[in-house]
Amino acid sequence: MKANSKRKVFGDAVDLLMGDMEEVTMPRGVQMVPVKNIQPFHDHPFHMYEGERLEDMIASVKEHGVLNPVIVQKLDTGYEMLSGHNRWNAAKLAGIKEIPAIVKTGLSEEEAYVYVIETNLMQRSFSDLAISEKAAVLKARYEKEACQGKRNDILEEIARLEGKEISITRGHDDHRLKTRDMIGKEYELSGSSVGRLLKLNDLIKPFKDMVDRGALYTKVALQLAFLPENEQTMVYEIMREKKTKITIEMVMKIRSHSGALTEAMVKRYLSTEPIKKKCYKVPSRIVEKYFEGMDPNQVDAIVEQALEAWFSKEAANV
Repeated sequence: MKANSKRKVFGDAVDLLMGDMEEVTMPRGVQMVPVKNIQPFHDHPFHMYEGERLEDMIASVKEHGVLNPVIVQKLDTGYEMLSGHNRWNAAKLAGIKEIPAIVKTGLSEEEAYVYVIETNLMQRSFSDLAISEKAAVLKARYEKEACQGKRNDILEEIARLEGKEISITRGHDDHRLKTRDMIGKEYELSGSSVGRLLKLNDLIKPFKDMVDRGALYTKVALQLAFLPENEQTMVYEIMREKKTKITIEMVMKIRSHSGALTEAMVKRYLSTEPIKKKCYKVPSRIVEKYFEGMDPNQVDAIVEQALEAWFSKEAANV
């Protein structure tokens, strides 16, 4: 995509999200589009709102309608959402029939992805994204938009993780910071973290969801990402059937047979006792130090907040 075209795409997205309603309701192509004729973006990498956040948005839409237009692209039949998935979903649930939309036509895949990624980043900090969302942002911005020369060292990084060698011809810019380090500096990540996040894009969606929930360690997930999609699906289904938590030792054994992996092998390597729920008793010294005089509900709330803060910090250090 040409630089001027990119600037126009980014400019449109910025104008929309800055809330300049006079500008977007003028000759920008804003029109009322039937909610039922819109479908989600085919490769939408972000989680949709749930729970209280979704309920609040539904209530707001019922009272005020959809104030800011969504962005869609015209398909042969209907429209595909680019920016505004949560507003569209809330409108559907609120029973609204039409929503205001800016309709785009003739976009390339790259241009469409610019809308999807950039408009989300304008509304949320990169640090607030789930791990799989961070991975998708990095992949979209630097594998779909960067020139081939800047992608070379990312490809080398992924190749090293896979234990492969690739031949790349370089110019006179070997002295530059590697692309992964440049990316890492922008997002306050180490270069190795960027490489790991990029590889996590190869996970099937159920494993991505497990990583985001904290139900799958990133170290294990990274190894699973090297398996082809059909083998990942096999492992996931057997894990779900056996109610087994996979360890790094298990996944390394499984990965050693990639390409010739069978269900029998996976079941053998995942063979373990079903996970039993354990209760943890807080030591009396901690209770006396931090929770003396509090009722159980207060204690539960404090413990939950502390754990969420700790796990969020761990996830940020992927």
